[in-house]
Amino acid sequence: MNITKHRAFPTIPNKNICVPIGPILAVQLFYEKLNFCDIFSKHKSKGLDLNSLIIGLLSYKLTENFSIKEAGKWLNQKEILDILNLEQFHERVLYRTLELLGRNREEILSDILDSLFSVYDFEETDINLDWTSIVLFGTKSKLGKYGYSRDYRPDKLQITVGISELANPINIPIGVTVNRGNVLDLEHFSDTYNQVKSKLKKGSLIIFDKGANTTDNLKSIQDAEMEYLTAMKLNTSDDKIIENFYLEKAELIDSEKGIYGIKIVKPSSIKYLYFSESLQKRQLEAKARAVMRKLKEAKEIQKAVVNKKKLPKKFRINNELIEIDYSFKTKLEELSDDEAIELLKASLINGREGFFCLKSNRNLTLQDALVTYRKKDSIEKIFHSLKNEIQIKPLRVWSEDSIYGAIILGFIAQLFISLMRYEFEELKHTSTKFIKKSLKNLTLTIKFRINGVKNYIFANFDRINSLIVAKWNGIT
Repeated sequence: MNITKHRAFPTIPNKNICVPIGPILAVQLFYEKLNFCDIFSKHKSKGLDLNSLIIGLLSYKLTENFSIKEAGKWLNQKEILDILNLEQFHERVLYRTLELLGRNREEILSDILDSLFSVYDFEETDINLDWTSIVLFGTKSKLGKYGYSRDYRPDKLQITVGISELANPINIPIGVTVNRGNVLDLEHFSDTYNQVKSKLKKGSLIIFDKGANTTDNLKSIQDAEMEYLTAMKLNTSDDKIIENFYLEKAELIDSEKGIYGIKIVKPSSIKYLYFSESLQKRQLEAKARAVMRKLKEAKEIQKAVVNKKKLPKKFRINNELIEIDYSFKTKLEELSDDEAIELLKASLINGREGFFCLKSNRNLTLQDALVTYRKKDSIEKIFHSLKNEIQIKPLRVWSEDSIYGAIILGFIAQLFISLMRYEFEELKHTSTKFIKKSLKNLTLTIKFRINGVKNYIFANFDRINSLIVAKWNGIT
């Protein structure tokens, strides 16, 4: 068999340089449109240009974004320095830049909010509010506290971050707040809401989950002549309503998932009570697994008691500094397996399975209330983007101002990504990951000629980065 040999392209070493230019163009586009130069220049007048440094850091966030140290290396490439009109600098300059952002955070975020609303005439100002936690590595920062970890790292200190987002169909983050890691959503609510309240029109709908649903928070919304839509925990007062909930009398909301609902109108608010057949099935299956798990644990303990052996390690307190005498007696001596299962069912199953409730002071249809609340998951996508694509985590222990500064930088990068989706209908449903990839793919090749003249060649245009370049060039 003859194998055809292909000639390789001749490869001759040269001085040509190729750098990703797409992220820089995108950052410059929105930086100029929102007049950020005026916002930041008043905070630093000496040394390297602050705006160039921030543009560089934002561009790096939309390129690689490994660490401040790596950002320093990336920015100190001669070609990047030339593009940003910067001189070579030490990475300490970037840490000082973060500290400056954090130190002036309240004024900066207020100015960003003002600029955003002056440039864009948003017709609707309904907002989603939500909060998350971010792991903080190290133990020196006063912001770092143990708390409920959304990153599944309860062993690590954390901070909490709140985001306010203009609701669907705008979906643009307009505010960010940072608090200690043990601050609950119900406490963090006022910081996040008050930060953007002045820009909201009367009658705007504030949408948030049940973790921040308190009497004081609802009152603050109503006092500002706005409206709310939130979830609420079911309690014993709802059990009687649930007992008398008949599918035949309820309104069918979603036939595919078997969701039914009723409205309970009160003088100052409306409760929207829903029952979901699919949710009920999932919850009962989960509780059935819990029943069998508890039965298995009880049998392990019973076996140890009967055989007069030590309890399995997972049931013991394993701490050398603690001495404790304890005894166990299970109910399995008196019960059959079936009776034990029934007892566990009675303790775990409360009749609320499949039910959930929303509350609002706006009179919505059952369908609209559910659809509007579900669309709040757009803010969860922002959190995912911030953490995994913009990569504001992991946070190391710097000064507190640096931590605030790093969050602000990530927030601005996310804001620019969201503005791309808002301005370009083609990108409405494009993920941050693919937008970043497209911007990074757009490259500038600097070709060195023999006579010392440089040729600049743009390459790797695609559907996404072409939109940015066209806008950047003033083409509509």
